[in-house]
Amino acid sequence: MCGIAGIISPEIQKVNLPLLKKMTGIIAHRGPDGEGHWISENGKVGFGHRRLSIIDLSHQADQPMHFSSRYTIVFNGEIYNYIELKAILSKKGYTFKTESDTEVLMALYDYKKEDCLGMLDGMFAFALYDKDQNELFIARDRFGEKPFYYSYIPGKHFLFGSEMKCLWAAGVQKEVNNRMLFSYLSDGSIHNQQDLSETFYHHCSNFPNSHYGKLSIENCELSINRYYDIHPENINHSITKDQAIERFRELFYTSVNRRLRSDVAVGSSLSGGLDSSLVVCAIDELKRSTHQKQNTFSAVFPGFAKDERQYMDFVINKTNVLPHFITPGAEGLINDFEDMFRHQEEPFGSASIYVQYCVMRLAKENNVTVLLDGQGADEYLAGYHPYFNQYFNDLRINYPDRYASEYAAYLKLHKDNMVNPVIKKDLRYYVRSRIPGLLKPAKSVLQYYHHQRSPFFSKEFYDDNFKQYSIPEREFKGLSSVLYQSLYQGDLQNLLRFCDRNSMAHSREVRLPFLYHELVDFVFSLPPYLKIHSGWTKWIMRKAFEDLLPEPITWRKDKIGYEPPQKNWIVNQQMKDMIHESKIILYQKNIISKKEYEHETGNRTFTDGRMKSWGILMAGNLLK
Repeated sequence: MCGIAGIISPEIQKVNLPLLKKMTGIIAHRGPDGEGHWISENGKVGFGHRRLSIIDLSHQADQPMHFSSRYTIVFNGEIYNYIELKAILSKKGYTFKTESDTEVLMALYDYKKEDCLGMLDGMFAFALYDKDQNELFIARDRFGEKPFYYSYIPGKHFLFGSEMKCLWAAGVQKEVNNRMLFSYLSDGSIHNQQDLSETFYHHCSNFPNSHYGKLSIENCELSINRYYDIHPENINHSITKDQAIERFRELFYTSVNRRLRSDVAVGSSLSGGLDSSLVVCAIDELKRSTHQKQNTFSAVFPGFAKDERQYMDFVINKTNVLPHFITPGAEGLINDFEDMFRHQEEPFGSASIYVQYCVMRLAKENNVTVLLDGQGADEYLAGYHPYFNQYFNDLRINYPDRYASEYAAYLKLHKDNMVNPVIKKDLRYYVRSRIPGLLKPAKSVLQYYHHQRSPFFSKEFYDDNFKQYSIPEREFKGLSSVLYQSLYQGDLQNLLRFCDRNSMAHSREVRLPFLYHELVDFVFSLPPYLKIHSGWTKWIMRKAFEDLLPEPITWRKDKIGYEPPQKNWIVNQQMKDMIHESKIILYQKNIISKKEYEHETGNRTFTDGRMKSWGILMAGNLLK
């Protein structure tokens, strides 16, 4: 795990060591164990690297790394199946000087070129220079676990880095994108559903996951191509429940086993939910013969109604773990907010991100460098309760013989669920299911009406941005289509960005067993009634591991997530002062209306239920 940066330009004066050192110096937190810089013989390619040593701790594995007198790479991430790939390459005649996955990646590229990406099980973002072709090859992992930002002017330059601040350090202008700011304050969007390369800053693009790029060094021309996709329409209806359960177990154990490969200490984050609990229990099962205690890291909130400590204890009591706990609070959020926002670089939806930030710091204090985590499961295993909407619509259209019994089972199971109440079949539900195209224009009219009646934005800011604004929408056709949307149209990428920045802020690496692409492909091939069944989300996972998980977690029907007592924190006087400071900035920059500026914020919400105070806090800090 590392931080990478680079400058490519036909104008060799732009490619210089002092600038590269600035770019890597600003991300030293991503790699405290070493740094390296390199400029090509022709002077047109410069690479910088910060190293967090995980596999092969020797200096032989330092980067930028060279291979075969032809290739040079800066690589951020882990290739979990590097041992298997190394065996294949050794049979092909390749020899290796290190025990690192980086060298294996370079040999594999030499062997397969861009087709190597389909062979990788890992999280990665890298740039590889091919001297013979005078070409830069760029690639990012399938789901977007590792970041890659760039600033590109065709024919002039291509700058890149693991974080946006690398680009700013290189002299790229830090200019807020008002269209994204408007969207965030309008509906909470932290991505553009139509173009995920867009960020909250001009001159700074997000390289798309599941893609690779080729940059000609001679003329600085970039092409980008997709190398991986999921086909949710390809459903295997012949598979039996027992076969599906067995295959899910096999793939998940393979994923966890590979993600335990490390030359430094490995632990887990434990939230008390189904996903993190399964990761901890699976590691415990795999390590049982070693008698090694697994370190777990958790946030707890004694006295808070949604505290998850009792569920954590179910796991702790069943496994051989050494638990560590932290209780984040308003005072800590106030003290850490500026640093956390600097690491995140863009707005985030709630204070739950701070909880994760604290958990990563707790791991650092206990000298555990690598954490396995349960993120990613909800987005393709249908873990969120709103997915029931698409599930029942899917059954109604494609599996009508199952619809009535499944809906009745759902109502019976969740009739007393106070956390996730049953969905209402109201007018909105029927519009979305029967004529979904009507909902988006209706939302637009409604938003315009709300603005005219009680304007949040200044007239000028609203008029400048509303016409460019695209209201986000969620597919309502079937379950697979909305799960695909969650994976690829921003929902998952947002969570992965939060996780990457929070972990790297404390020089920790997070690995996600649920984002093993063969596991994801397999789950997408299953019919919807094996993902949700009899009112249970993630049914295939629950059934596959009901013998391993504590029973109260396996058949837990509520879904909470990492939720802190944010409303209590917001009314802290220092927090209110911070929010008011942000409000002043927004008013001075003519973004919010005078009426909104003069209104006491408190715990007021937007029409969709989001806390206004949090949105104002985020937006004000973006503009500082």
